[in-house]
Order: sequence, then C-alpha cells, then structure tokens
Amino acid sequence: MQKYSTTALNMTRQFSVAAERVFDAWLNPEMMRKWLFTLESTNKIARNNPKIGGTWEIVDEREGKEYRAIGEYLVIDPPKKLVFTFKMPQFSDTVDEITVELIPLETGCEMHFTQEIVVPHEEGWTEEDINKAVQEFHDGSEHGWNLMFMGLKQLLEEGYISFGNNE
Repeated sequence: MQKYSTTALNMTRQFSVAAERVFDAWLNPEMMRKWLFTLESTNKIARNNPKIGGTWEIVDEREGKEYRAIGEYLVIDPPKKLVFTFKMPQFSDTVDEITVELIPLETGCEMHFTQEIVVPHEEGWTEEDINKAVQEFHDGSEHGWNLMFMGLKQLLEEGYISFGNNE
C-alpha cells in the first residue's frame, strides 16, 4: 500500500460579476475550455455531465503532449457550492478534492477555493523528502490556480482572456 500525505490549498478571489456567472464558468464546457486547465487555442476536449456522480474531462495539448484532467461531481448546489474530484492520470493515481464556495457581495461575489492535495510518497523517502514534496505540490498547485483564476476573472469581467493562463 502506497503511503501519502495531504495538504490543503486555500485561495480567495473576488469577481465583479454575480455568483451565478462564476458558478456557470465551472460547469459550462464552452467556458471551461477557455480557462480550466487549458486554453481555447490548445483545448482538445472539454466535456462534463454536471450532476452528482457525473464526470468532467479536459484534454489540453501543449508542445505535442496531451494533458488530461478528469473528475467526478460530488456536490452541485447552484450558485453556492461545487465539490468535485480532480485527477491527472498521466502523472499519478491520486485523487484530489476541490471545493468552490461562492458568496454574493454588494457588487459581485467572493469565491473560496479549497483543494485537498494528495502527495504520494516514494519508497525510502525521509521526513525531509516528504515535507519538500508536500511544499512543492502545494506551491505548484497554487501557481497554476493563480494563473487560471486570473484568466477566469478576465474572461468573466472582460469577456476574453488576453494571455496564456496556464502555460
């Protein structure tokens, strides 16, 4: 049995659009293909079945390589809460859990994002190796989501993304 650690990534973002629009951007394949783990120009597949137990899939192609992100919806409570699993099978068998909560504000909404990140251990790792890996997984995930959330904000507030949000 493989050992693993977990770490939580928590992020908060504000949007000047209604929570319903942000919620839709997480579920609408035409919106997903523009910002979620992909760019419109590199996206090959963006599909989902947004119901409890339904699945989602994004396939992005960069530099001749395909990157596949998949998951299953666990909670869909529009426009307040979305919980789903996240896995990139080409890298690991681990499955993370992502929670998105939206809170209406006077002008727009606030998004609270949590990713429970599973960090697999390699045989023979020391405590120092484990701590380093946990930090790298956390920081790498945070960097990626920062870029994606910048793209999401621009898409929702300006109608387009003018930069490569996840290269």
